[in-house]
Parts: sequence; structure tokens; C-alpha cells
Amino acid sequence: MPENVSLLRNRTELGHSRALGLGARPAWAITVLASVLIFTTVVDVLGNLLVIISVLRNRKLRNAGNVFVVSLAFADLVVAFYPYPLVLYAIFHDGWSLGDTQCKYDARIYSCTFAQTVSSSYTITVVIIHFIVPIMVVTFCYLRIWILVIQVRRKVKSEVRPRLKPSDLRNFVTMFVVFVLFAICWAPLNFIGLAVAINPTVVAPRIPEWLFVVSYFMAYFNSCLNAIIYGLLNQNFRKEYKRIVMSMWMPKLFFQETSRGGTEAMKSKPSPALNNNEQMKGETL
Repeated sequence: MPENVSLLRNRTELGHSRALGLGARPAWAITVLASVLIFTTVVDVLGNLLVIISVLRNRKLRNAGNVFVVSLAFADLVVAFYPYPLVLYAIFHDGWSLGDTQCKYDARIYSCTFAQTVSSSYTITVVIIHFIVPIMVVTFCYLRIWILVIQVRRKVKSEVRPRLKPSDLRNFVTMFVVFVLFAICWAPLNFIGLAVAINPTVVAPRIPEWLFVVSYFMAYFNSCLNAIIYGLLNQNFRKEYKRIVMSMWMPKLFFQETSRGGTEAMKSKPSPALNNNEQMKGETL
């Protein structure tokens, strides 16, 4: 335990030295980190706003599956509006001057975080709840889906085999890609934390600083990827993105497109009176 306390004290001293300008990173490294985070924040905000507006505007996108998409978009927006500006502030000032109200500051990543070397049990708990359990649950669900699909196809005869709807397949592939990218972006940081928790005094000093920084910024970058995935893999989202962007130059188009979606739906839906007339004609014939 004394070793862990000393490691935390050294980290705190490193943060203060960075704030004073001692041992600061080179300008190119600060520029790269700031550029990555600014790009992530801008794409995060614009992309997830597009997702939310698209679901609100387009009737085809208002389904149970996209409730998860909208909730995920709101969660990514919260990340973009709260932690990222604070991290950018620390990057531009090469240190932290906002006190310890938020949490402990880590100078390596210009961010508030918990010290992985202070409590091994706490670090392992965070990794299990935050990463391992979600990965296991989602993997189990996808395996169950594939098993059920295979079982149904074997039981049903080939001539009456039900076809998978393109929209269902598209949604399945989209959510699977979101899951895979989440695992890729968050795996390095969680594996580093797990390795440090096993033996903090031995493993922590051997982890390169650049690897720790890259793992953190990979986790940051994940928040802006989902909106891009929806646009690439879902045609309805892609079309709605284009309409929203076009309406920025012509504001009237925004409201026209919204009302047009409702009128088109009414036009495409035959009225009950018309159906009754056709039915009576058929009976008389």
C-alpha cells in the first residue's frame, strides 16, 4: 500500500510540474491530441444531432430499434458537452487549474480519472462492469439470434422458407458494427487497467506513456463513430442526413420535408371509403 500511495503522489507531482511548464510535451504532440479531440467533439455533436433529428423527422426511422439509437446518441452528446471541453482546456493550458472538485487529474491524458494503481479491486470492478459484462451480454444475444435463425431455417421447408427483410438485416449489421467498434475502441484502455490491477508496482511503470494516452483517446473517439456508421450502412439515415444538410441553406425545405413525409404517408394509404366501394363493385360483379 505505501508503494501505491507513492505512485499516486508521483503522478500528482507530475501534474503540478506539467502545470508549471516543467517537462511539458512537445508542441506537435499537443497539436495532435488537440486536433483529434476537436475533430471528435465536432463530429460527435453534429453527427448525433443529425441522428436525433432524422428519427424525429422520418416516419420510417421511428421504430423500437431506433429508440436504442437515439438513447445512445444522447449519451454521446453528454460526453461531448461535458468532459471533452474540460480536456481541451487542460490541453491548451498544458495543465489543470480547475481544482480537485471534478476528480483527480491525470497529466498524461489531460483529464480527470481514477488512479488505477491505488486500488486493484476497484479497478477490476470498473473493468468488469464497464467493459467485460456488456461485451459478454451483447455477444450472448448475437449468438442466440444466429442460433435461432439457423434453427428456423432447418425446420421450415425450403419452398416456404421465410425471407429476411432487407431492413432487418441492415439493422442487424449496423448494430453489430457499432458493437465491434465499441469493443475495439475500449479494449486497450480496459486491458491496460486490468493488467495494472493485477500487479500495480510491477506493471504500471512498464506501460509506455504513449500507449496509455492512445488508449484513452481511442475511447474518446468511439463517441463520434456511431452517427457515421448509421449514415454509411442505413439508407434511410443517409437520405435524411442529406435532407437536413440541404435544409440548412433553405430553411423552408426543412418544414416542407417534414410535412411532406406526413402527406405522402396519407396519400400512399388508401382510404376506407375507397376500399368499401371497390368491395361493393366486386360483389355486384
